[in-house]
Amino acid sequence: MFPSCHPLLEEHHSPINLDHHMTRNESLEALHLEGFDAIQTGHWTLHNDGHSVVLQVGNGMSVSGGGLPDVYHTIQLHFHWGGLGTNGSEHTVDRRRYPMEMHIVNMKSIHPNLTAALDDPTGLAVLGFFIDVVYSDNIHFGHISQKLSSVAYKGQTTKVKPFPLMSLLPKHNMSQYYRYYGSLTTPPCSQVVVWTVYEVPIYISWSQLAQFTSQVFSTEEDAEQVTPLQNNFRHVHPTFSRIVSVSKDAKLLTGTAGRPFRSAVSLHLPLIILLGSFISGL
Repeated sequence: MFPSCHPLLEEHHSPINLDHHMTRNESLEALHLEGFDAIQTGHWTLHNDGHSVVLQVGNGMSVSGGGLPDVYHTIQLHFHWGGLGTNGSEHTVDRRRYPMEMHIVNMKSIHPNLTAALDDPTGLAVLGFFIDVVYSDNIHFGHISQKLSSVAYKGQTTKVKPFPLMSLLPKHNMSQYYRYYGSLTTPPCSQVVVWTVYEVPIYISWSQLAQFTSQVFSTEEDAEQVTPLQNNFRHVHPTFSRIVSVSKDAKLLTGTAGRPFRSAVSLHLPLIILLGSFISGL
């Protein structure tokens, strides 16, 4: 349906695998996230579009610096996840997936709308954050996860009270990231994205993860058969001749060639299965 998404036609598709074959760029310092510490006025909108949950954040925030070619206005964020017991980040680290990935989408300020930005090779700047799991809830992430029941089905929308977006992010590790040029990971897969993928993940709880993997649906509420929205990530694409840069302060992949990466889901999955079997036998 979307020839522009065909991986053999072009060379700059996303996502990609991140490994030790990267180039250190000493000029890549922390990005300037304007308005991310503030509580914006008005309200935000959370929407189930059938292939993700999207938070439209309105005006008031922008991203610049860190090697970006311009100032970019923040327009929305959305999520990619797996299924029950499977990981679902889009980018991989040494071929391993994290449980989830969050994308903050920013549009170059000179463009009046998204259509215009999609004609610019650097029209969008997307900040990618891996999401891993621990046992306690992330109270800041609750601003979103607690609203999921209101957008469980495709087409549903609810209002979200604005909160400081920085509260979601690994604020003490924002200078550690990877940079490359790629594409949107959903149709039309336009190759217009300057990617910034942060190496330190956001941590949420098992129950918060489960709200995405088991309580969000890709079908409308009145559909004859409701379908859980799961595994909404695109497969990894070759980097080809692209340079993948690592920021001045990035650490995770330095000298880790051959060291296995394991997320919390892959570490604890056997335990979860064992506990599930025990509980079902009670």
